[in-house]
Amino acid sequence: MTRTLTLDDYVLAGVFLAGGLLAGFLLRMLMRWLGRHATKTRWGGDDVIVDALRTLVPWAAIAGGAAASAAVLPLTRTVQRHVNQSLTVLLILVATITAARVIAGLVRTVTQSRAGVAGSVTIFVNITRVAVLAIGCLIILQTLGIPIAPLVTALGVGGLAVALALQDTLANLFAGIHILASKTVQPGDYIKLSSGEEGYVVDINWRQTTIKSLSNNLVIIPNGQLAGTNMTNFNQPEQDMTLLVQVGVGYDSDLEHVERVTNEVIAETMKEVEGAVPDHEPAVRFHTFGDSRIGMTVILGVGEFSDQYRIKHEFIKRLHKRYRAEGISVPVPRRAITVQPGGLVEIPHQREASVEVAP
Repeated sequence: MTRTLTLDDYVLAGVFLAGGLLAGFLLRMLMRWLGRHATKTRWGGDDVIVDALRTLVPWAAIAGGAAASAAVLPLTRTVQRHVNQSLTVLLILVATITAARVIAGLVRTVTQSRAGVAGSVTIFVNITRVAVLAIGCLIILQTLGIPIAPLVTALGVGGLAVALALQDTLANLFAGIHILASKTVQPGDYIKLSSGEEGYVVDINWRQTTIKSLSNNLVIIPNGQLAGTNMTNFNQPEQDMTLLVQVGVGYDSDLEHVERVTNEVIAETMKEVEGAVPDHEPAVRFHTFGDSRIGMTVILGVGEFSDQYRIKHEFIKRLHKRYRAEGISVPVPRRAITVQPGGLVEIPHQREASVEVAP
């Protein structure tokens, strides 16, 4: 039989419980102090750990105080077992949630700090968090005395049925993992699909890939479709790219003079326009004797895909201004028109325009 509770028992139990609450409060203040110092370090993992422990440590102190308080009370063996079991489950639940936050945060920190690894994707973080929570739930069931072996077997059989019912979803999941593991696409890359969609990759989650187009719209593409289509990644293997601009000059132009002037404009553009590659070597290549002009290709260096429009815009303006100052002509195609009694006959792409009137 249990003895009768006395005032000393209540006082002693209250002291232990108050001690646990006080310890939890002090430990939480300590965690805040550590958090302020963790933000000053270069590594972001200590921020994640301290932020997660800020929840776990105070609850552990409170649970310890409650367990000590229950231990000094003359409770029955059954009640004592239930109290200890409840406190254990509470600690396991808090520890599981904390572990899920820590591991998911560390995964996010590692992926963001390493080049060539997915930085802002949620698929790895979500898989890690779900795995840790599932393990914690199994430990809680085992603590409560519920056998988990039949449950695991049932989950295995049920998982097969779910897999058959969710074939498309699982295909997108594994396609997303394959895309990230192969490092063919990473958040921040500019891609263009054979179906016409293009833009910056914002995120790759368990089901779909989100792309942000230059018009500031979001394009949602299932991972399975992304993995099975032809795609151009403008950030791989390097982010820098070359921009080809087609230019033509008249046949009466001095090509040596044209090449020298064009190279000077290229060098000026590369140094002064934002997004250009300053150490890009100017390159001009003549390639065609056209109907009205000599064609050439100007090769420019671009830092990333979206910079090409601004660089091309500035280069054409500067080149046109410089050509006018140097007396270099940029002819346009002309047509020869013969007027006959029966109608007009056009002879396209002649160098000089003329009009003849037949009698």
